[in-house]
Amino acid sequence: MKRTLGVCYYPEHWPDETWAEDAARMAETGITWVRIGEFAWSRLEPSPGDLRFDWLDRAIETLGAAGLRVVLGTPTATPPRWMIDKHPDMLPVDGQGRVRGFGSRRHYDFSHAGYREESRRITRLLAERYGKNPHVAAWQTDNEYDCHDTTLSFSEAARRGFQDWLAQTYQSPDALNRAWGNVFWSMEYDDFSQIGLPNLTVTEANPAHWLAFRRYSSDMVVLFNKVQVDEIRKHSTAPILHNYMGRVTSFDHWKVGADLDIAAWDSYPIGFLSDRIENDAGRKLDFLRQGDPDNQAFHHDLYRAVGRGRWWVMEQQPGPVNWAPWNPAPLPGMARLWAWEAFAHGAECVSYFRWRQAPFAQEQMHAGLLRPDSAPAPALAEATQVARELAAMPEVEPGRAQVALVFDYESAWAWEVQPQGADFDAWRLAFAAYRACRRAGLNVDILPPDCADLSAYKLVLAPGLMRLSDPLRAALAAFKGIALIGPRTGTKTAELSIPVPLGPGLPDCDVTVALAESLPPGAKVKLSDGGRFLHWFEHLEGSATVHMSTKDGRPAIMGNDSLRYIAGWPDDDTFDHIIGYHCDVLDIPTCVLPDGLRVRDTATHRFVFNYAAKAQMWNGTRIPPAGVHWEPLA
Repeated sequence: MKRTLGVCYYPEHWPDETWAEDAARMAETGITWVRIGEFAWSRLEPSPGDLRFDWLDRAIETLGAAGLRVVLGTPTATPPRWMIDKHPDMLPVDGQGRVRGFGSRRHYDFSHAGYREESRRITRLLAERYGKNPHVAAWQTDNEYDCHDTTLSFSEAARRGFQDWLAQTYQSPDALNRAWGNVFWSMEYDDFSQIGLPNLTVTEANPAHWLAFRRYSSDMVVLFNKVQVDEIRKHSTAPILHNYMGRVTSFDHWKVGADLDIAAWDSYPIGFLSDRIENDAGRKLDFLRQGDPDNQAFHHDLYRAVGRGRWWVMEQQPGPVNWAPWNPAPLPGMARLWAWEAFAHGAECVSYFRWRQAPFAQEQMHAGLLRPDSAPAPALAEATQVARELAAMPEVEPGRAQVALVFDYESAWAWEVQPQGADFDAWRLAFAAYRACRRAGLNVDILPPDCADLSAYKLVLAPGLMRLSDPLRAALAAFKGIALIGPRTGTKTAELSIPVPLGPGLPDCDVTVALAESLPPGAKVKLSDGGRFLHWFEHLEGSATVHMSTKDGRPAIMGNDSLRYIAGWPDDDTFDHIIGYHCDVLDIPTCVLPDGLRVRDTATHRFVFNYAAKAQMWNGTRIPPAGVHWEPLA
């Protein structure tokens, strides 16, 4: 499949007479796709029923006439002010019971049935009008679900919806009481109408209550998205996507993605380094203008899986952003490197945000490909260079991975509800395992928790899964490679209680987690080979083979030839050793990479990316800062 570039554009922000010039410059740059419309509801319907699509007709025609393909967004992330008058109870409510008001964006509650129907209506109107338009070649639903922490709402609509969801899920209050263990602290209910939301309790609510609310809230995102997808599919055969975000675990992306054709995500490497990725201060300075060398790749692989092989970067950072605590400019060349790294991981399109920097409102400090005065911003030349390079090397197909990592959103909710240690985080644990694979030069596939076939892989990692699904358990039983399970995997039931017999319950493998302890910063469990566990350690029992021990003789890795349980959270050096050792056993080739240098194999080429701020050598080739090198695979 031919790889392409895109850009996000807001024709409603600019005079009509500039559209044709903008479109021509986009085409000249080498851009193929243009996303529009996702925030334009107030211009499409300035008052209830007053539909004004004429300007959108002209914008689509202007872009299409320049040879550009349009991704049309549904505008439901920014309902207009009149919508609040019509549905005053649609506003989300935070965990402290405060209404989150109008004046920015994402001011809606996924649980509100009235707003869901309004979203269905505007989506239907757009699909009816543009579903057969030859220039509208793809659709985007809404924008960045959960941005600004909007998955969870503690509103009256959410309370009523949650009660109905519980009644359908458990069928009777007695069944719910048994499942949640409500005999504890006399929390038993006689009727579903008695059950409130789990916020604002005197002390912690029942963890099963919280987990149920997290599942319900995720289901509301899935439903909200599906309502729009169903309307579009009635009138269009063009692919439908959603632009997910980085390090967002509040809803199940696997389930949302099941209704879509393409997964996309919004990649802001420098913003995420400052805002969302744990690194020490020195390392953050080292990668200040480049971003974490593994964060983008992790999300590329995650969303490739969510999209079942089809995925985009819908928003690629081109310069300083406006929303992080600090917003430095990228190192020259990074806008090119980030794009090529995405293509090496199989992206169909990398779309820069945005075409022209806005001189007004909340995002005016967010750079674009053009400055507010329409002069070129630094990233424009890099995007043009990528377009030329793509034309010369159009086929960049994903390479085969021998290593897989299982990632589960439900487990992320579980450990947020019951972390047991203040720094235990499911995403962070999965990312630590992924980073170790990247440092070894490995391609990694990310798999859903219900994966039923592991036969394509030699090494599988399953860290921090609350429970093992039946399909995954069966796949592990049949697995011929080595699966590294844990820590904390298979140690809870579906209701977040402790199973009896105790976990992890690995098939044909006598390992039991007898006790778990969390470790504060600075504490560690030393291993016999010089490694160490941080954050978390489990006391293991059983007759399985001990493959690695702590310095004081307790099991650190325990299992059989194929299934091995890791009893703690390895630090980076220890993770490197564990991955390297098992790759040697399995005859998986690895390499030792300097810090900041990363590789990715496609079907035909090896790509080398230099995230470091200094030049580095690769097999005799000097790769400059922010440099990209590729060579044919032998």
